[in-house]
Amino acid sequence: MRLFLLWLTLSCGGVQAQTLWVSGAIEDSITHRPLSGVSVSVISDTTKAVTNAFGLFKIVISGSPAQLLLTQNGYQPKQVTVKANDRLLITLSPIRKQTDGIAAAKASARARQGANPNYGNVGMGIHTFYNETYGATYENSFTRAAAHPVSAFAVDVDRAAYSNIRRFLRLKEPVPVDAVRIEEMVNYFHYSYPLPPKDSIMALYSHYTSCPWEPAHHLLQIALRAQALETDSLPPGNLVFLIDASGSMGAPNKLPLLQAAFRILVNNLRPADKVAIVAYAGAPGVMLPATTGDQKEKILNAIDNLSAGGATAGEAAIKMAYDIALENYIPGGNNRVILATDGDFNVGLTSDAEMEELILQKKESGVLLTCLGVGMKNYKDSKLQSLSSKGNGNFAYIDDLEEATKIFAREFGSTLFTIARDVRTIVQFNPELVKSYRLIGYENKVFEKDTSGEDTPGGGIIGSGHCSVALYEIVPQTGKTITDTSLAAVTIRYRTPADTSLRTLQRPVPALPGAFEEAPDDYRFAAAVSLLGMVLRNSAYRGCGNTDMVLQLARNALGRDREGYRHEFLKMVKMVKKMQR
Repeated sequence: MRLFLLWLTLSCGGVQAQTLWVSGAIEDSITHRPLSGVSVSVISDTTKAVTNAFGLFKIVISGSPAQLLLTQNGYQPKQVTVKANDRLLITLSPIRKQTDGIAAAKASARARQGANPNYGNVGMGIHTFYNETYGATYENSFTRAAAHPVSAFAVDVDRAAYSNIRRFLRLKEPVPVDAVRIEEMVNYFHYSYPLPPKDSIMALYSHYTSCPWEPAHHLLQIALRAQALETDSLPPGNLVFLIDASGSMGAPNKLPLLQAAFRILVNNLRPADKVAIVAYAGAPGVMLPATTGDQKEKILNAIDNLSAGGATAGEAAIKMAYDIALENYIPGGNNRVILATDGDFNVGLTSDAEMEELILQKKESGVLLTCLGVGMKNYKDSKLQSLSSKGNGNFAYIDDLEEATKIFAREFGSTLFTIARDVRTIVQFNPELVKSYRLIGYENKVFEKDTSGEDTPGGGIIGSGHCSVALYEIVPQTGKTITDTSLAAVTIRYRTPADTSLRTLQRPVPALPGAFEEAPDDYRFAAAVSLLGMVLRNSAYRGCGNTDMVLQLARNALGRDREGYRHEFLKMVKMVKKMQR
């Protein structure tokens, strides 16, 4: 009997020692949506698993390597070879093309959002990459100028997508398609377009050239440069740091990184500025009442004493932060809540739509919202993007201390001080010269109808000294005798923070395209960044463009690059190229 029990113990122990796991996510190869209900089975074995609502699965294999068979109605079966402890991202190809379905979903979402869907793409759906969420984006297609000559979009100053992409590349992880927002990649960089005259708030520039990745097409760049205020002349700040100190923030790249980032910001405060700190976990609490900027040691001590633990009561914390900002409101000042979190709210209102509604209510108070995202694996990009846009604010992702220095030191004015609001660009194309056009990026900031004759709110914000860039790919008219000298007319509409009257800035675009190689460095570098975005999205519009072309374009357009951001971009392109092998 003892021998039998010994044999049984050893046998069970041997089986346990040989238990090997494989996990992963399965998504549609076209829409990149997670696929639930996919049958995952081990060939030559009886083990089976089914993907959950997020497309995730985990399955036992008896030996390594092993063969998995993936089947789902409407999709082509797929076999993959796996090894123990693999963490996979697998795509299944639909048997029938899903183009019509995507177009229908897109049209339905836009109809739900009305004529002004800019900022936030909750109506478009949320894509999940493991436990990270991203708002769904569908690339802008070419639009016939004869049918729709006017293109309008909200100006963007967010830069979160670029640093988040950098995080994926450094970790040698695949970049989720919906994490790639091309306009945020382009606007991450500094451009040397001249500042506006002293009596002007903004200056408008345009360039029109050949297109390197599609020789039969042309490129149009529109650049908007805002007035730069001296630090001493910036309006006094009434800031509320709203810091997530929940249990999900304990990792070194979350709360500790935020504490270091806020220390940089505090060191740039002036005596006229005020700071309050609200931290939230199971319930929000005031860690520091409104304190003047010359009491830096007191502010820094409050930041350093934060620790992570508890659930995430985002709703109650946001309400408390706005209440404190209103109690200390400075007329004509910079009244702002700075929300720093991984976005993983799980107490109170938690959905993107619910949180958007809350922020829309608070926006009417005149308090702006800046969102800072951190972390990985449970990072909720879709939520933070929606909140910042609905709150008349901006959005950045901090992946390291250097990025915090960029945001809170080098770009202190453009990050925290708004020069103009409700900023939108309206481009009236000339159908005699333009057959069709495509706005590169800005998918969730496009106005679906001609708003040029309307005095309606809606648009983006632009900060002190900021430069916002947009690119159009143009299909020119051919076989016609052209007598017009204007390709398009560009109009910028905006309001100042303290004024409700609408202001405009206009500029015609000359019809004759120049050579791409002769364009300014800033123009060519922005085009290179746009092309990398299309490569990362596996865009159908990238033509002959690839990582080699991106490297060539960027190397020839580095310019002065004082901070080294453009050279770092070259390293990122090389990472992408290596991952594609």
